[in-house]
Amino acid sequence: MRKKQIAILFFALWLIIILYIMLLAGRFDLALFFILGFIGFLLIVELIEPRYVKPSYLPYLRYLTAAGIVIFGAVVIQKLMEILGLYFTWSF
Repeated sequence: MRKKQIAILFFALWLIIILYIMLLAGRFDLALFFILGFIGFLLIVELIEPRYVKPSYLPYLRYLTAAGIVIFGAVVIQKLMEILGLYFTWSF
């Protein structure tokens, strides 16, 4: 198996483990699932990134990472607002 295929399998396994533990605990929180999944994604991206060559898919991973960081920031801001008692609803 190639590195990318192994990375996809480990990422899927990581997400399944997170989902199983959350369901076992009886508390599923989509924001927490996203954050833990994003941490796993960043770890796998760092582990499979080659050091001396630049593959063609690398810019797309950087865009995906940047989008994840923006969503992560939005989740953190929303949780801080909930702690402070300032409720904000996302309405489109």
